[in-house]
Amino acid sequence: MATAQATGEFRDRGFFGQPRALSTLFFTEMWERFSYYGMRALLVLYLTAPLVSDTGYGPGLELDKGSAIAIYGAYSGLVYLTPIAGGWVADRLLGARRTVLYGGIVIALGHYCMAAPLGASFWVGLLLIALGTGLLKPNISAMVGDLYGETDTRRDAGFSIFYMGINLGSFAAPLVTGWAAQQRGFHWGFAIAGIGMTLAVIQYVLGWKRLHGVGQTAPLPATPAERNRFLLLLLGVVVFIGLIAWILDLLGDASLFDRVATAITIFILIVPFVYFFQLFRRQDYTPPERRHVRAFLWLFIGAASFWMVFEQSGSTLTLFAEDVTNMSVGSWEMPVAWLQSANPLFIIIFAPIFAALWTKLADRAPRTSIKFGIALIGVGISVLILVIPMTGFQNNGTQAVLFWILGTYLLQTWAELLLSPTGLSATSKLAPAGASGQMLALWFVATSVGTSIGGQIGKFTADNPVNTFLLSAAIPMAIGVVLLVFAKVVNRLMDPVH
Repeated sequence: MATAQATGEFRDRGFFGQPRALSTLFFTEMWERFSYYGMRALLVLYLTAPLVSDTGYGPGLELDKGSAIAIYGAYSGLVYLTPIAGGWVADRLLGARRTVLYGGIVIALGHYCMAAPLGASFWVGLLLIALGTGLLKPNISAMVGDLYGETDTRRDAGFSIFYMGINLGSFAAPLVTGWAAQQRGFHWGFAIAGIGMTLAVIQYVLGWKRLHGVGQTAPLPATPAERNRFLLLLLGVVVFIGLIAWILDLLGDASLFDRVATAITIFILIVPFVYFFQLFRRQDYTPPERRHVRAFLWLFIGAASFWMVFEQSGSTLTLFAEDVTNMSVGSWEMPVAWLQSANPLFIIIFAPIFAALWTKLADRAPRTSIKFGIALIGVGISVLILVIPMTGFQNNGTQAVLFWILGTYLLQTWAELLLSPTGLSATSKLAPAGASGQMLALWFVATSVGTSIGGQIGKFTADNPVNTFLLSAAIPMAIGVVLLVFAKVVNRLMDPVH
């Protein structure tokens, strides 16, 4: 426990009844999410835009849509995978506080690299953002938890306020960067995302003293031998991805960017096998703990298939909005990137409603397996309905009205509220003693796996988006039905976890 906690430093109620230190983390995370989602809303649009353009967006990289979707999937998968290393750096090397600071600086540099109209700097920027997010994302959330003692009843409310910052940043970012890109070009949008991250770093440094002892030191410092093994592991990952890309080159697989995206995806798919192998081979687990690990495997598969669809909002759904949807509101053309604000807006509206519903139902609320099954069927339906306007567009060029894609985002939000908080809570409860870190890491790996698979689906079906939607709908809906059919089996494995 941090020194500040033990001495009662955070008993103050200066920020909505919460410790003043929460405001530092709240605004840091808000601006970090602003930068990430501001860039994310433009990424696929920039990748596919023509090299020479007379529109407000300016020139892009003119990649084919399949390659752009695959790159987006691999990049997003990497963003959700790097927190595993980021958590280790904080716990074993630097402490959470400095790790968050360095991560913020690296992210800001990444955005500015993307803002510079210099070919290679764009790709360097993407890599820096993925690495910086891995350093910042898991550790700033851990620091929020460290503001509260074990018996502090304000903890849940504090996290709710913190996550509201995430949604505020996510909601505002596409509106600002999307407008800037439409008016002045993509690189202005990327630059504004960089300014957002710079504000996050400034906010964090200004509030540094409020954090007192939280995250100041690494709780379990690594030995020199452990540091060397960590560095060798990182080097091994880079070499492995390079080797796979080289093999794909020998097989004649597309462009360099395609090969790297595919190699990253293959690596990401291997990671959960290694994690689960380590979990299942443990001999010190009790029978109930072994059942819980088997139950979590069901949740992992369900979560991966959910994020496979959900994270396509920045790729296939963005292209659907750009190519198929009528974005005109009267005589005004809405920026395509603005649609990326729909989900956080719906979250802000419906999260309190869902929370109140579960509170009211209490023990009568559906169990985790049922929530997962419904969520998977719901997210499948969310893209299945797009087959209708997509078919109409292909047959006679009829553009889709805006409500089609807004309806998709609304269904996905409801599904997310069923699955995401429920799954995170269940993961923490199912974790065997001494394996909570591995289980929580696996929960985020599920997002990484799903996102990268979604990118590959989009790549291989890009010539006919109807097939993209059909396949993306069929996989989670089939898994959802299986979960509902075998709900009693999963429930027995999970008992007594609800």
